[in-house]
Amino acid sequence: MANKQLLSPLPGTFYRKPAPDQPPYKNEGDQVAVGDTIGLVEVMKSFHEVKADHGGTVTKFLVENEDAVMAGQPLVELDG
Repeated sequence: MANKQLLSPLPGTFYRKPAPDQPPYKNEGDQVAVGDTIGLVEVMKSFHEVKADHGGTVTKFLVENEDAVMAGQPLVELDG
C-alpha cells in the first residue's frame, strides 16, 4: 500500500486538538476515513477543520501541534 499525505488547506497555525483540554482528533496508529477531522488550522482567530480526503492509518504527523503551516504543506502521512 502506498503512503498518502493530508495537506493543509490554508496557511496558519495547525492544532491537533479541538481545545487545549481535549484529546487530539487523531493519533499515530489511528484509522482515518474520508471526511474525518484530523486537526484545525487557525487563520486570524478563525478555525478551519482539516478533513481527510482519503482514508488509511496514520503513520506519522509531519508537523507538531501549534506549528505554523503553509497552504499545501503535508500535515499527516497515511498508509493505505
